[in-house]
Amino acid sequence: MNWFSTFLNSSIGKKFVMGITGLSLIAFLVVHCGINSCIFINDGGKLFNEVAHFMGSNIFIRTAEIGLFAGLLIHIGQGLVLWRDNKKRRPIKYAVSAGNATSTWYSRSMGLLGTLLLFFLIVHLAHFWVPSRFGHLEPTAYGAHNLYAEMQEEFSEWWVVLLYVLSMVSLGYHLLHGFQSAFQTMGWTNKKYTPIVKLIGAGFSFIVPFIFALMPVLMFFGVIR
Repeated sequence: MNWFSTFLNSSIGKKFVMGITGLSLIAFLVVHCGINSCIFINDGGKLFNEVAHFMGSNIFIRTAEIGLFAGLLIHIGQGLVLWRDNKKRRPIKYAVSAGNATSTWYSRSMGLLGTLLLFFLIVHLAHFWVPSRFGHLEPTAYGAHNLYAEMQEEFSEWWVVLLYVLSMVSLGYHLLHGFQSAFQTMGWTNKKYTPIVKLIGAGFSFIVPFIFALMPVLMFFGVIR
């Protein structure tokens, strides 16, 4: 097992862990976005609450939820470790910065974007996950927690809507770099497929955060009731 420990503590190993956990979180975003998109049907939250109830009561999904949280914590921790290592390797900043000539501003700001997303995640979990798992939300007709009513209440506050929209902008830029970087770290890119990965990553980085941001905005303005 020494080789495995050595690998995980190496620069490549740390990036590999970031890539694996990042891809798992990307998969979660797809599922989460699909479930939340049920509110666009505008049926008073009936379908959304039914799907949310299934996700919250299924033993396999609840078990996977534990793995997801573990992956999230590892992703955050490994990101902090890589940020620290980069600082150690370059304690003194360059006198002249190359700027966007060698990298994009969001690729250089992954630590900041990740920190903003961590703050958002804490607020998001406090608004929805904690009440649904440990609180006493208003029950629906079939007895499950009414997460749709909770969404309506939270998104009636302008500052909450603004926080979510700004956080989704941060998520978009975080994904714009992280999506391609994860595939590159796993060695799943080459000259032929890299442009395709970049195109899919750019589309994913715009569409998913846009859908997430659209939900609170439409609820706040009463388009979704």
